[in-house]
Amino acid sequence: MKVIRKFIDWQATGNKLFRLRSDNALLRRYVCSVLRAGTDKCESAAPSCDECDDMYMDRSISRPELAQVFGVSDSVINNWESGRTEIGIEDLLFYCQIAHVSLDDILVYVK
Repeated sequence: MKVIRKFIDWQATGNKLFRLRSDNALLRRYVCSVLRAGTDKCESAAPSCDECDDMYMDRSISRPELAQVFGVSDSVINNWESGRTEIGIEDLLFYCQIAHVSLDDILVYVK
């Protein structure tokens, strides 16, 4: 059996990460819960993020917000999304987990 080695297209993968940051309600909810829960910054009248309706949240997440969740600078997020630098496997798996997507939904392979 011949196994074909796959190589990741980091620029296309970064584009998918950008699109997730721009429009993934589950990722937004996670970031909101980490950064705003229990503070006066939460605009929702709901007592918890689980009860917060999507109409209370903008689906877009800023780079600084996401960077804070990952414990990196916003330029690192920019580099991941532009494909300038590869995202580490631990960060990639964490990204998948909090956005509720599979690794195959994010990775793009060179053809």
